[in-house]
Amino acid sequence: MRRESYLHDLEAMFKVNPIVALLGPRQCGKTTLAKEYFKKHHGAITHYFDLENPMDLLQLQDPMLALEDLTDLIVIDEIQRLPELFPVLRVLVDQKEKARRFLILGSASRELIRQSSESLAGRIHYTELTPFSYEETHSLGTLWMRGGFPLSFLAETESQSMQWRKDYIRTFLEQDIPNLGIRIPAQRLRRFWMMLTHYHGQLLNASDLGNSLDLSSNTIKHYLDILTGTFMVRQLQPWHENIAKRQVKTAKIYFRDSGLYHTLMNISSQEELRMNPRLGASWEAFALESIVRHLHVDHADCYFWAVHNQADLDLLIVRGGERLGFEIKHTKMPALTRSMKVAMEDLKLDTLTVIYTGDKVIKLTKQITCYPLEYFLGLK
Repeated sequence: MRRESYLHDLEAMFKVNPIVALLGPRQCGKTTLAKEYFKKHHGAITHYFDLENPMDLLQLQDPMLALEDLTDLIVIDEIQRLPELFPVLRVLVDQKEKARRFLILGSASRELIRQSSESLAGRIHYTELTPFSYEETHSLGTLWMRGGFPLSFLAETESQSMQWRKDYIRTFLEQDIPNLGIRIPAQRLRRFWMMLTHYHGQLLNASDLGNSLDLSSNTIKHYLDILTGTFMVRQLQPWHENIAKRQVKTAKIYFRDSGLYHTLMNISSQEELRMNPRLGASWEAFALESIVRHLHVDHADCYFWAVHNQADLDLLIVRGGERLGFEIKHTKMPALTRSMKVAMEDLKLDTLTVIYTGDKVIKLTKQITCYPLEYFLGLK
């Protein structure tokens, strides 16, 4: 499946920066995309280093020797395994007499790969490659159930998809996390991840979670930051408006891939999902993630908002001078609520969009409109 929008984005980014970092979870398609981009612009890949390949890793133990004579586009995959490369890349791209660009791929956020932001300021552009989206698959039900990881989504059967996700989780815990230099026993992190499913779509209570796992609040936050930095979890931060009301100040937690969430919940089919009491939470997170991807919104521009016992808003996007509100309802019959009116008034929203599971566009007020998720994601 060709991902044309990302190919176009890479081309645009290289017109501004000599280094582009393509970040995203393992197995989301970064390597495939890099090879497609290279083939489109340069033919067969010649300068490609995979840091999971022992031979390539050995070759880059002396990175200046390995890279200084190369020109044009150089691809370095799984960069998080060798973060000490970043200062070398800065030296190489500053040698203006040689035209070289670097496409670096990583399975961790730039916060976890700290050296990149310190060494390459002004020389690098970061972009996140997500698993498949609705715009790429046009199969909402399968995408919700299986998630967007290519090998999970494209599996021939539900059982094969489920098995792939189980294997992915095991590899993530036993190999990917240690490869980042993080020394946490796999079983302990798995237990934390499993416990976190109960907070999916809810406010995180680090103290309660810590008591359940016999861990400190700081340790809980550290583990959560690891799952966030490896693109497994979204911490949706609260928005604070200058109003005389008691507003919520704790982050909400969402699993970013619905398929992995269903696997950790041991939900293996659409029928089991429909019967599960966490159906609404699963739908809310899937819709929220789909909206953020569809609108190409930076994570820093996404919030939720809540006033204790009065009103709340599932998603607030603040971009430039625009404020977009979203309510997500797993219902066939949406209705105008007091909470929506309060959010419109207190947050001075430009629009409030209600995403629901029906099949018609419904206008509740001039500024509040209900959309089926599939219809909204189809809007340009």
